[in-house]
Amino acid sequence: MAKPIALGEDRTRGFTLIELMIIISIIAILLAIAIPSFGRSIVATRERTLRSELATMRKAIWDYTFDKQKAPQSLDDLVTAGYLTKIPIDPITRETNWEPVEEEVLIVVDEQESGVIDVHSASENTATDGTAYNTW
Repeated sequence: MAKPIALGEDRTRGFTLIELMIIISIIAILLAIAIPSFGRSIVATRERTLRSELATMRKAIWDYTFDKQKAPQSLDDLVTAGYLTKIPIDPITRETNWEPVEEEVLIVVDEQESGVIDVHSASENTATDGTAYNTW
């Protein structure tokens, strides 16, 4: 025979609907706080990587121009000559579609031929500091 349940005795061993709703609400609040923060950290990481890649390519352009006494005619010249192992991927556009800046300005005193003097991102998006990525 079934034993009668006494007052104050626990009838079930699971969670009540209210307890589950409270737990789900707490998880939802934590996610609402964490997701935007995570997104901002990804953007900040991409921006740091972009600055680093630009600095590396600009140094390679400078070294090439100084060593060869002429500016590279394209970014591929930097790879061919061994100044870069490969053209890096733009972390903003996620492609190797950099915009080289070519001018008739001579960087080095003994430079014989002008060519690529700078490089920028091809992205037209705006950075977190309010500037366009293609102006960095």
